[in-house]
Amino acid sequence: MKLPQLLLLLVALLLTLSSCSEALSENRGPEAPDFALPDLNGTVHHLSDYRGEKVYLFFWASWCSICLSGLNELEELAESDNDFTILTIISPGTYAERNANEFNAWFSAIDHHGDFIVLLDDGGDVFGQFKMEAYPSSAWISSAGRITKQRTGHISNDEILELMNSIR
Repeated sequence: MKLPQLLLLLVALLLTLSSCSEALSENRGPEAPDFALPDLNGTVHHLSDYRGEKVYLFFWASWCSICLSGLNELEELAESDNDFTILTIISPGTYAERNANEFNAWFSAIDHHGDFIVLLDDGGDVFGQFKMEAYPSSAWISSAGRITKQRTGHISNDEILELMNSIR
């Protein structure tokens, strides 16, 4: 085989292998810390209950204007037919958030459809376990329970969907 043909074959092989490894890397990451948090109705949700499903975690606060401006968009995402679960987490009584009773009263009074789950991370332990630093923050968790991506700031539904579609 001539040298140019051999080089071309080698380059094609390397490109194929690198694209396969890039796709696999979308499903790698540290194991997500399990948690047991109550929702606004008192039902306790364990992250491990969602093993086998992809999960989008959204950490937010009632005082965060960026968070609030994205709630309608998040409701649209929750109402659409997706192959993943959306869990939102607030930390009552910490990081300047209302206590659980005040938050529940406030959340009941605002204009929303309530189609997403709000979990109460009293004390902010889960926020810390996920090494979040600001609101809003997001984590994408694969069906294998791995954190595939984390990001701070507002994220559009298109970006959320694109990342959710890239993981298993």
